[in-house]
Amino acid sequence: MEITGKLIKLLPEVSGESARGPWVRGGFVIETEGEYPRQVAFTAFGADKVAMVKNIPMGSSIMVSFSPESREFNEKWYTDLRCRNIQPCVPGQMPGPATGYSWSGAPAAQQPAQPGQPAFAAPLPQQPVAPTNQMPAEGEDDLPF
Repeated sequence: MEITGKLIKLLPEVSGESARGPWVRGGFVIETEGEYPRQVAFTAFGADKVAMVKNIPMGSSIMVSFSPESREFNEKWYTDLRCRNIQPCVPGQMPGPATGYSWSGAPAAQQPAQPGQPAFAAPLPQQPVAPTNQMPAEGEDDLPF
């Protein structure tokens, strides 16, 4: 799933040690655009994603790819939106699949489309289809009966 909004807050980092080794989790909040803006909080799990979030300038328009996850504990449900990727979002432009924030905070260079991969382009204008109200002559239709 994807959502677009403006970065409005960074949440504090939490780190710890598990049987698999050290871990770090951070988070951030975006505000969506529209008539009724919503604030949405995301979790960034892993040192690479936490570093990526830290390097995004506050107030930047971003597109967040995420996975919603819910779990039950003591007969209550908790939902977490786990961030998978963050891309800069420029109004009027569609971000390409290779864009994203590098760990240095600058938008990564967009790779040219490879042969066989579709490139983003403006949609072609649709020609209106004139309705036909004529019945085909007997024997000209393709019906089996």
